[in-house]
Amino acid sequence: MTQTCTAFLGTTRVARGTPDELIATLRGREQGVLVFDDTTGRAVDLDWRGVAPKTDETEAPRRRGRPKLGVTAREVTLLPRQWDWLAQQPGGASQALRRLVDEARKADGGRTARRTAHERAYRVMSALGGDLPGFEEASRLLFADKLAEFADAIGTWPADLRDHVLELAQPSPED
Repeated sequence: MTQTCTAFLGTTRVARGTPDELIATLRGREQGVLVFDDTTGRAVDLDWRGVAPKTDETEAPRRRGRPKLGVTAREVTLLPRQWDWLAQQPGGASQALRRLVDEARKADGGRTARRTAHERAYRVMSALGGDLPGFEEASRLLFADKLAEFADAIGTWPADLRDHVLELAQPSPED
């Protein structure tokens, strides 16, 4: 998945795209620009110099997992009885864990996706609109999942900021 970001100068949206696209578009005008990752709402620190990161000439050791399938190996800590149970499952521990995670995601009812979206929107709105009128009330409405009232509460905010925060507050398929 390609990282998309949105750049603001004050509360005005000045560009949107990949980090490389933003650097190319805004080079020479980067003073005072804040860039946010559209997936997380976190501020992104771009290298405006455009210097490519140094690469090690030696090949990195192969990592475990199946990279072509998007599988990455990570460490999981379980109790011995949990490992024993996993070992008895058809397909082995990895397949059983994937099944359990998928079932939990289905049973979640979208709660995690909504929370992720609200946190993403809050990061941007607090960085750019923390001193705007109604910020505290808007924050409460956002985290109470009252998005219609939230939209009303930020209705007088600058249009670019308001529209971007409302967009971020909606769960996306990636959440």
